[in-house]
Parts: sequence; C-alpha cells; structure tokens
Amino acid sequence: MNVEEPVYIRFPKVQIWRRGVAFAIDYLVVSVVASVMGGAGGKVTLGQMVLFLILWLGMRAIAPLANRGQSLGRWALDMKVVDWQGRTPLLIDLLKREAIAGGGAVFALLGLSQIAPGQGVGMLFLLPLAADCSFASTDLFRRQAVHDRIAGTLVVATRRGFSLDLKVKKWYFLVQGWIEEISQKNSRP
Repeated sequence: MNVEEPVYIRFPKVQIWRRGVAFAIDYLVVSVVASVMGGAGGKVTLGQMVLFLILWLGMRAIAPLANRGQSLGRWALDMKVVDWQGRTPLLIDLLKREAIAGGGAVFALLGLSQIAPGQGVGMLFLLPLAADCSFASTDLFRRQAVHDRIAGTLVVATRRGFSLDLKVKKWYFLVQGWIEEISQKNSRP
C-alpha cells in the first residue's frame, strides 16, 4: 500500500512567537475562566483541570468551526488553522489537535501552580508542552508542531483578525516618539 503525503500548497507562514502569543492569549482566557468557575483558592484541583480541558476544547476546537479556523488568540494575531487544502479542518481533526495541545496546557496549568521558591518540580510539568511545540521551530518548511502533524493541520497567516501585534507595535513607536519629544523639550535651555 502506497501512502502518499498530501500535496503541499504554499501558505503564508506564521512566526513562532506569534503562535506562542496566540496560544498564551487563549491559555490566559481559559485558565482565568476555569479558576473563577472552579474556585480552588490557589491550588489546581482535578475538577478544575477537567473544566480547563472542556473550555480549551470549546475555545480551540469548537469555536474555530464557526469562526473560519480562528480561536480568540488566533483572531487577535491574524492567523487560522487549516487543513492541507486550505479549508477549516473537520471537528475530529480539531479535537485531535487540541486534545494534545490542551493536555500540554493542563500540565502547564498544574506546573505553574506548583512553582514555589526553592522547588523546581513544577517546571517539569512544562516539558510536555515545550516538547510538543519545539517541533514547530525545527520544521522550517511547514512549521508544524506534533499536534499539527497528528491532526494534519497547519497554522497560516490571514488578513482576517484584529492585528494586535501591529497595533502594539504602532503604540510602542507612538509612545517612544512622545518620550523623545518630551525629552527634547526638557533639554532645551
């Protein structure tokens, strides 16, 4: 049996840091909602981890079906998840993808709650997510993490979104210009 890899269409690549920031936005939103609803008082409980995973799958697998492959974080940074033909992946593919990424995110949630001065054991819980995502930085052609390879998906740039990174960059240069203008006014005799 000859199994061929799908024909690769050139899609606009997304920088690794942008994917990380989009992941962090989704992670922050889901973890805040899970902690408010789970109310554990600083410690992560099993119920809170299950709630986190359910919310994660809702935000990163179910919502993108209705939003052209975009979660909140991906929408904020102008990117989307597509299959090999450039279409929004099927629900089963998104669920496979986000079950793996969400598992790493749950371990990260648990690990971040365990970090304390003098104890680095919580950092070990960050390793599954780091190992999964490190493949995206080594794959220069497709930039696929392990969860992308298993689900047959790609993260690509799109023009549809909020362009948060460009707005922050614009604000930064605007504030920098104001600071330079103020310092020049103050340095004049």
